[in-house]
Amino acid sequence: MQASEAPTFEVTVCRLHFTSRGPLHFARGMPANVIRGFLGASLFATPAYARLFAPRNESGPSGFRDAPRPFVLRAAHLDGVTVSRGEPFYVDVHLFLPGSEAADEVKNAFTRWARAELRDAAVEQVSIPLISPPASITKLRVRFLTPTELKSGAQIAARPEFSVLFARARDRVSTLRAAYGNGPLDIDFAGMAERAARVRMTACDMRHTCVERLSKGTGQRHPVGGFTGTATYEGEMAEFLPILRAAEWTGVGRQTVWGNGAIMLEG
Repeated sequence: MQASEAPTFEVTVCRLHFTSRGPLHFARGMPANVIRGFLGASLFATPAYARLFAPRNESGPSGFRDAPRPFVLRAAHLDGVTVSRGEPFYVDVHLFLPGSEAADEVKNAFTRWARAELRDAAVEQVSIPLISPPASITKLRVRFLTPTELKSGAQIAARPEFSVLFARARDRVSTLRAAYGNGPLDIDFAGMAERAARVRMTACDMRHTCVERLSKGTGQRHPVGGFTGTATYEGEMAEFLPILRAAEWTGVGRQTVWGNGAIMLEG
C-alpha cells in the first residue's frame, strides 16, 4: 500500500517590485492600509474582488458564511518611510488560494497604481510540512514583528501566553486550509490544547502600539494596534512547531490582512 502524502499548508508568495512616481509617504502604522485600499479599489469591479475581499463559505453553517480573506500583506518595512520619486521599494502579498490566477490578478491590479510603477513580480510557491520534527524542542522564542492582538475567550490577551498563541495560530491555519486548501487540520484539538497549556512563558518583552485606520467606505475609525516584541517559551513543543511555522506566513490574531500579527520563530 502506498503511503499517504504528508499534509502541508500551501502559500503563494508574491513580491511586487515598484518604482515610486513619488514622493510617496507611508505614515507610521499605515503602509499595508494604503496598499490594501488601492488593491480593493482596483479590483472592485472585477470578479477577483469577491474572491479576495468578500469571500463566502457557501458550505458553512448559518452564521459562518464569511470566509477569511485569502491573503495578507507584508509592508511593515515601509512603516514611516518616504520613498522619493524614482526610488525602488517592494511589497509582499501572501495568497492562500490555489493556482496562479490570484497572483496574476494582484499583479494586474498594481499595474494601474498611479503612485508607483510595477517593475517586476516574483512569485514563489511555499509548502510548509504539517508534521512534527523528530527531535524534541523544549525552548522557543517568538518575535512579534508587527502589532498583534490575540483573543482569549471574549477578551484581548494582555500577554501572548503559549496556549493562547497556539490556539489562535491553530484556528487560523485550520480555517484557511479548510476554505482554500486540502481541508481543516486533522489533529486532536482538545488534546493539543491541554498540552499547550503546560508550556510556560519564561520571558516577555513587549511594547504596545496604538494605531487606527480610517475606513473610506464607512468613515469609521478602527484600531489596528497591538503588542510587538519577543516572548520565550519552555516545555515540550515539537508537535506545535508545524502550525506555528505555517502561522509565520498567515499571521495570527486580528487584522492579519493589514499585516498585523506577523511572527517569526527563533529556536
